[in-house]
Amino acid sequence: MSNFIIMTDSCCDLPEQLSRELEVTVLPLSVSVNNHEYMNYLDGSDISFEKFYRFLREGAQCSTAAVNVNSFFTAMKSVLEQEKDILCICFSSALSTTYNFAKIAANELSASYLNRKIYVIDSLSASLGQGMLIYHAVQQKRSGKNIEEVRAWVEHNKLQLCHWFTVNDLNYLKRGGRISATTALVGSILGIQPILHVNDEGQLINVEKVKGRKASLIKLAQHLEEKAINISNQTIFISHGDCKEEAEFLAKLIRKQTYVKNIIINFVGPVIGSHSGPGTIALFFFGTKR
Repeated sequence: MSNFIIMTDSCCDLPEQLSRELEVTVLPLSVSVNNHEYMNYLDGSDISFEKFYRFLREGAQCSTAAVNVNSFFTAMKSVLEQEKDILCICFSSALSTTYNFAKIAANELSASYLNRKIYVIDSLSASLGQGMLIYHAVQQKRSGKNIEEVRAWVEHNKLQLCHWFTVNDLNYLKRGGRISATTALVGSILGIQPILHVNDEGQLINVEKVKGRKASLIKLAQHLEEKAINISNQTIFISHGDCKEEAEFLAKLIRKQTYVKNIIINFVGPVIGSHSGPGTIALFFFGTKR
């Protein structure tokens, strides 16, 4: 097997058990809740997902922080000293400085480890979109591809990884500057649910609006039906902001409408959840384009 590891950050939102099975090195971002800092570990060991979303519903003030340069430097150096190369796939640079910090650490280490390879990729993805990209990168590695081939596969396919999502509370998007205060107020009064996606630049884009929660979930399923490619061979991903029943409703709807191979469901982690809020539902799949 190729002598390299795949590294990422915790905004991939992969289930902890799956990340272990994939043998991925995951560095945590952090979230501050009412001035108390927690690490965003995939297993929720520092703050459970349920506890975090309870804090949000109670009105907690949150801020987030990227994986810093020193953390990347230490983790990467440890791998290089084992005489292994590194393919690091990071949270979208349009949403976090994590990718930039990974690049800085990689550049510093490259000068000292001339015989080793360190590739850092901007996934232009978020949550289980990033996780799905990593999942498939590992499959490519396990099929026998070397680090350059896996890197090329990720770069070639990342803009076909579709991210479609909806939120239950528009005020979280308002705080993040994604929608105006007026839009949030009117939408909340009228029961409007926005449908958003992540574009080719890795940014969150408000695409359309529907009325009612159920209608928003049906719309997500429709986007998959219209845009997915080779769905019968796809493992798709759904992440949720502490609303598992609705995530399972969406999964059931998709299974009813398509012959999808498999569906993996997990929480939206605290870092992304701070900006999207409780009740977020996100759907990820490979399509003709984002």
